[in-house]
Amino acid sequence: MFDFTLLTGAVHAAVTQLSTLLAPLGGAAAAVVAVTMLVRLLVHPLTRAAVRGERARAALAPRLVALRKEHGDDRVALAQAYTELHREAGVSPLAGLLPMLLQAPVFLLLYHLFVSPEVAGRPNTLLDSTLAGVPLSVHLFAPAGGTASHLLVFGGLVAVLAAVAWGTSRRAVRLAALQEQPPTGLLAALPRVLPYFILISAAVLPLAALLYLATSTAWTLAENTLLRRGLPARRQAAVAEAGPAPA
Repeated sequence: MFDFTLLTGAVHAAVTQLSTLLAPLGGAAAAVVAVTMLVRLLVHPLTRAAVRGERARAALAPRLVALRKEHGDDRVALAQAYTELHREAGVSPLAGLLPMLLQAPVFLLLYHLFVSPEVAGRPNTLLDSTLAGVPLSVHLFAPAGGTASHLLVFGGLVAVLAAVAWGTSRRAVRLAALQEQPPTGLLAALPRVLPYFILISAAVLPLAALLYLATSTAWTLAENTLLRRGLPARRQAAVAEAGPAPA
């Protein structure tokens, strides 16, 4: 049977050792950032695969035109042909979810390390770690909060999350407009507002988890911008040629 205690003990030891090595750069706070970047680097190949899938779907547009001409108003047959075409091309709509799913256990482990008084039956020394004098285990609205350092550190991270959410929202709206069938109503509004939901985390997560989210979301925005350069323009041209997709 899987031993969660053994895993958390090993991760705690690794993060503690990394904190010692990075003491000149910020100790445990720097370790959280380093772990986040390492995880994102490890899942980067999956992200690149997801982007290749997007490009493959865009390249299928001419064949979609032929399928529409072949099946005409038969929406069921056209939808089935769409599915077969994507299967033959090896394109999976779930590929983009894998990087996010693989990061979830790491986030949960880090969260556990900075909220648990004990880890593997021993006192959790990471709870004494700080960032600019603010413990990594405290929340924004902690009873002992309210100091200038507390507000400055949390305010800076919230500002980073807000800036990343704004950039993500703008990009999501642009990409949604380039879909074969641009969403309308509530579905059109969701890409615009969903990225801002992460700001709720600032009120409920400890500082260490918030630091993880700020680093990871900033990485995501930069990664998407770099990997998907030029994709929207090509996608738009292909969609314009292919016409509307089946319902």
